[in-house]
Formats: sequence, structure tokens, C-alpha cells
Amino acid sequence: MARISKYKESEVLPSTAKWRAGLYYRLSKEDGDKDDEYKPESDSISNQRLIIEDFLVEYPDISVVSEYADDGYTGINFERPEFQRLLEDIRLGEINCVIVKDLSRFGRNYLESGQYLDVFFPIMNVRFISVVDNIDSYLYPSSINNISVSFKNVINEEYCRDISNKIRSTFVAKRENGEYLCGFAVYGYVRDSAHKGQILIDQEAADVVRYIFQLFLEGISIRGITFKLNSLSIPNPSTYKRAKYPNYHLYSRSSLWNMQSVKSILENRMYTGDLVQGRHEKISHKVKKIRQIPKDRWVIVENHHEGIIDKASFQNVQDLLKRDTRISPKSKELSLFAGFLKCADCGHQMVKKKASRRKFWDVYHYYTCVTYDLQTKAACTRHTMRSDVLEKTVFTVLSKYIEIAVDMDSLIERINSSPKRKAANSRMQSLLDTKEKEKLKTEKILLDLYPDYKNEMISKEQYLILKERYESEIVKIEQSIKEIKETLEQEKEGIDGSNAFIQSFKKYRNIEKLTREVLIALVEIIYIHEGGGIEIVFKFQDAFSRACNYIEANKNLLSKNDSERIKNMETVKMEVAI
Repeated sequence: MARISKYKESEVLPSTAKWRAGLYYRLSKEDGDKDDEYKPESDSISNQRLIIEDFLVEYPDISVVSEYADDGYTGINFERPEFQRLLEDIRLGEINCVIVKDLSRFGRNYLESGQYLDVFFPIMNVRFISVVDNIDSYLYPSSINNISVSFKNVINEEYCRDISNKIRSTFVAKRENGEYLCGFAVYGYVRDSAHKGQILIDQEAADVVRYIFQLFLEGISIRGITFKLNSLSIPNPSTYKRAKYPNYHLYSRSSLWNMQSVKSILENRMYTGDLVQGRHEKISHKVKKIRQIPKDRWVIVENHHEGIIDKASFQNVQDLLKRDTRISPKSKELSLFAGFLKCADCGHQMVKKKASRRKFWDVYHYYTCVTYDLQTKAACTRHTMRSDVLEKTVFTVLSKYIEIAVDMDSLIERINSSPKRKAANSRMQSLLDTKEKEKLKTEKILLDLYPDYKNEMISKEQYLILKERYESEIVKIEQSIKEIKETLEQEKEGIDGSNAFIQSFKKYRNIEKLTREVLIALVEIIYIHEGGGIEIVFKFQDAFSRACNYIEANKNLLSKNDSERIKNMETVKMEVAI
């Protein structure tokens, strides 16, 4: 290794030590063996120390005051604890000489390294020595200003940029392959020690997650859930993880839940069994600040692990979170219709009010348009609706639609089991096969036309006429094939029994009263008209229409009694706006 020739430019040898040196060592996590728990420091730190100590043997005028070792810290920024201590000692006058093994150990940030070497150290009268690079700002001032120093700093930074890009690409690939990369599993799960990158349900925490979703679907507000968890002395996620993993960084000393932590759990898709990663990223390899990534760029692997919450319940919660469910600060429970009622004219929310009748000394609740209540009376009308009347009406209509779903299920089952239906399906499939063979035959004839024309078996005029005719015929056949496939697909939907309307409404066939759970599962929105009219918009409208169309198209396969039931269904359908 090339070595600076001692005092080559200076012939005056100091009689006593005049340089108070600080020896600086650095090693990043990627470079060393810091993962070995039996080593107090990395081998590379020791190697840096040996090289510098060997160098100092020939410099008796340099005395070592202190050592500074950042073991496991990146060089892309200077926010390192030992380096900051070194700067503080410089400012206090404790040291006036900084020695490193080479420039890459000092830092890998071109701009910041230059600021320290060209500005800060000269201002503070600090001598800088890089042993391997043959740099000594006191003995050889030109060595610190040499273009090679800038070039090396650029190369050192580019090395970091390249490593950062490679690491980022590796992480993206691992996420897309379904490998869980977070250091600790999300609350409710634990890392699978037997299978790297996989997670398992932590039953104790998972029970809390289920409890939170259950309370929210029952109508308890986020504030109310927070109060409930704290009253039961259930530790929050950070406290729970710290108790389970001693090396977990505790972000807050409080063991209490807050509204944001509850809301984060309710919004976390991980609880459905889908792996969601890549939601945040560093701005660059030189800036530690984290920024959020748009949802369309998240890396999502569906059905990656066992879910804690079923996907239907999770989606109901997401729909509910989007609704306006503001309540008074003292209230911990949402009212039955919170977030479901809108004025049919202005489209704004309905607000709940309390009133009393002096004659009977009873209290009742009613809803009124928020625009009328809080803004000018000319903007909208009152749209008053008593809560008990609304509840009774909605329950009655829902009950009728539940009956419809049960009837539809029975009718579709009879249609699907009908011998005529099976025969019709067989005929449709046979017709599809025939049309596809016809298409192949016509395409072959079309392909053979050109060789016939080239061999002068037909004239050019005949070729063009036949070509147009067969191309037109192929278009017609393709249209027939498309229609047959659509028909078969529609019939298949009726046959497989997975109609979302029927399955969802049948689930509540035995309800005795209207609950918030039923509203969340079946109702999209309820519009209140002036004069007491109610318009209910149900979920699964498309599935309902498909089931109706399927029954209508196949009603010839049903009995006369079934036909009467279909008429009754049509009557109920018209009563949705009452």
C-alpha cells in the first residue's frame, strides 16, 4: 500500500505533539459481520484501526485523543451518533485532526462529504488524513483539492446508489413472490419460524382484532371501541409486541388504545388473508424521509395467509367507514341508521333530533334534512321522518325482499333440476359445437380461394366476390357463437347457485327485528322524501336483476303455482319506493 512520505514538503520536525487526533471508523450493515452476537464490534472496524495505528507509528507529533466508531451505519448521510460526537469535539476544541482509513469510510455522499472537506474542516482548522487515499490536508494541501478526491466521492456515492437500487429490486421481487418482509408481523399475526417470509395467526391478538370488527359492525363508534378496549385493560399493539418481543422498538410508552390505532386495524386488508406490502418508500437512498405510495402501486398477493376476518365482513366495514357517521363527543354508540339516510332532494345527510310530547310525557326521535336544519330554510325542506316509523317501514320492506330471495332460490333450483332445462342446455352446447365447426370450415374455404385465384382456377372478379361473401359469413357465425356463449354463461350463473342477492338476503330469513348488521349487509342508502316517502336502495342490484331475468326466461319450465309466485315477486319489486 502506498504511504504518505513523512514531511516530504515540510522540513521542520515538531519537537512535541501538536495534533490532537480523532480516529473515525465506519461500517455499514451490508459490509460487516455485525449479526454475530458474540462479537463486540465488526472485524472490519478492527482492520481499520490496525491500518491507522500502523500509519501513526511514523507520526509522533500526532496524539490520539479519541476514537469514534459507527458500526452498522450507512455512509449516505452523516446522521451517525459517533460522527456527530466527533463534530461536537471539534467544536469544543478537543481535537484538531481527523484520520480515516479511506474516503468511503468517511462518507458516501458526494455533496456532504465535499462540504466537510472543503468548508467545515478548513474553517475549524482541522487537519484531515485519509491513509489509503494518500490525503493529508496539512502536509499536502493539494491532495485535498485534487480532482481525484471529488471523483472518488462521486464513485463512493454511486456505489451506494447502485446497492440501494439492487436491494429495492430484490425487495420488490420478494414481495411479488409473497414473502413477508417486515421485521415484525402485523398485530394479530406472528412470523412463521419454520417457513421464512410467512406469517401465522397469533390467537390472543387475533381475538382482539375480531372483537374490534364485531363491535364496529354492531354499531359501536371508533371512540366507543377505544373506550371499551381501555376499560378492559387490553394492551395496545405496541405494548403487546414489546411484551412478546423484548427487542421491539416501543414508539409510545402509553399502553392505552387511541382512535387511530383502532381505525388502522379496521382498514387493514391483511386481516382478510391478503398480503399487502410496499405501502411506503424512502424518497431516495440519501434521504431517510418516508413517503406513502398510491394504492394502485401496492404489492398485493391475495389469499396469502389464513385470514382473521372474512372478506364480506371486511368489505362491509370499509363501506361503513366511508359513510358520514359523526356523533356527539359524549356518545360511544352509533344510532341504527347512522350514515344510511340522505335527503332525496338535496342529497345531504339526515340528522337525528329528539322531541317530546307534553300531553303524553314521552320522548321520541326523528330525522330532518341537515341543509334545512343548519343552512337557509330556502335551500331545502324539512323532510321529517320519525325514527320508529322509519325502522318499522324498512324492516317490513326488507322482510319482503328476504322472502323474495328465498322464493327465487327455490324457483331456480326447480328450473335447474328440470329435465327440459338440462335438455335445453345440451341443445345449446350442441349448437355451439356446430357453429364452431362451421366457422372452421368457412375459414378453410376462404384460405383456399387465393391459391385458386393464383392458379387461374377462378378469375379475379370471382375471387373478390367469394372473398367478401365468406368474410361476411364468418362475421355472422362469430356473432352467433358470441350470443350462444352469453346464453350459456347466463344459464350457468343460475345453475351454480352463487347469486349474491339470493345468498346475502337468505342469510337473514329468520330475523325478528332490524339491526345495524342487517343494514350494513343489505342496504346501500335510504332516501327520505318530503311528505314521508321512503326510497330504499339495496345492495346486489345487478345480481337481483340477473336472477329475475333468469327466472323470467325459464318460467315455461315452472308450474302454474310457481307462476303466481312470480307475479307476487313482481308486485313486491314495485313497492321498494313507498
